[in-house]
Amino acid sequence: MAGPRTRDRLVNTRESILHATLEVVGEQGVGGLTNRRIARQAEVSLGTLTYHFPSQTALLREAMLLFAEEETSKLTGFVDAYREKGLSVEEAASVVEQVIARLPFGTDELGAHELYLQAARDSGLQDAAARCFAAYDELALVILRTLGVPSPERLTGPVVALIAGLQLRRLATGDDGVPVALPLMMLIRGAS
Repeated sequence: MAGPRTRDRLVNTRESILHATLEVVGEQGVGGLTNRRIARQAEVSLGTLTYHFPSQTALLREAMLLFAEEETSKLTGFVDAYREKGLSVEEAASVVEQVIARLPFGTDELGAHELYLQAARDSGLQDAAARCFAAYDELALVILRTLGVPSPERLTGPVVALIAGLQLRRLATGDDGVPVALPLMMLIRGAS
């Protein structure tokens, strides 16, 4: 039976492999993903990689879920920091825009977008993609409820889609100045 230190080392190795996967996918695309590249990036042996992830589908699925977990945890921290302030919809939209502008947008984020597209081609990844978007929907629901938006359940999907689309636009164009607050307010106000 593995002790706590061994268990921690296994978790760290696993997460290192998953982060390396996101980096490789972000740099090379899914088509450029090889076990050798991942192992080199994670600084582990090929045997260690295949011990933790017997297939690339399992590896991609877990990388996607780790990204979503870390992203929603980060965003939940931002939400919690502002929850007590009693923000108006306009103020909240402005905060969302500021938060998005401060988020890093590197190879991990690019890798996650690549994986979402890959999920359209690989049904083995669709459950993980659905779980990722469910986490984003839940976060949006918490924010909308906190703001007192009527019937927030019907807006979670559109809000997540709007923000994801604007993030994709930011990524594709390299434009860090893509506005979020105005379209977000228009969506929320139009649904009220």
